[in-house]
Amino acid sequence: MEFLGPYTPLILLVFVASMLIQGYLTRTYNRWSQVRNPRNLTGADVARLMLDANGLGHVPVNAVPGNLSDHYDPIRKTVNLSQGVYGVPSVSAMAVAAHEVGHAIQDKVRMPALLLRGRLAVPLSLGMNLAPWLLMAGIVLQVTGLIWVGVILFGAALLFHLVTLPVEFDASRRALAYLEAGNLTGSPEGQKGAQAVLTAAALTYVAGFAMALAQFLNVLGMARNRS
Repeated sequence: MEFLGPYTPLILLVFVASMLIQGYLTRTYNRWSQVRNPRNLTGADVARLMLDANGLGHVPVNAVPGNLSDHYDPIRKTVNLSQGVYGVPSVSAMAVAAHEVGHAIQDKVRMPALLLRGRLAVPLSLGMNLAPWLLMAGIVLQVTGLIWVGVILFGAALLFHLVTLPVEFDASRRALAYLEAGNLTGSPEGQKGAQAVLTAAALTYVAGFAMALAQFLNVLGMARNRS
């Protein structure tokens, strides 16, 4: 029981909830992937239109391998769409592509939360790889300082997830506003589908934050019990 903290049951509960949310996202995405959008626009078409409309004609739209591997690269300034989005004229593809362009627009306007997340990404990735090992080493060797370094790194990861929430919510807001203003979804049903896909995706980020919070509370409790 050395490595089990006071919030271990909460972590398990959040993990189960995360799996359920991931399943909901997959079902929602697959459902609206079968529905063709009325304008017959592929994800690449939507991304190109939205980029051009926001003065980002220089930003390329690339196809990348994988499923739901869509992302905006702030370093290379590219919108990267997965195979199921890039060349597919579905409601899901439209929503996902518009969301990624939302990040490109955030980059253009220098959204503070996006810039902060970009600065935190690399060092926190390295820190989170070390955090569990430092924590275990501190427990095994009974070195309180190592345990607290692990706690700090888990806290930094929590900060990253917290900053991610407004970034993702804002990108979805921009996406839905553009699709609605341009009548690209074509009907209330299409708008409902786009919103359902983006809401399901947003829930995965909420789940990520909840897991980071549970882990932080757990390791904090472990550190306090050993201090």
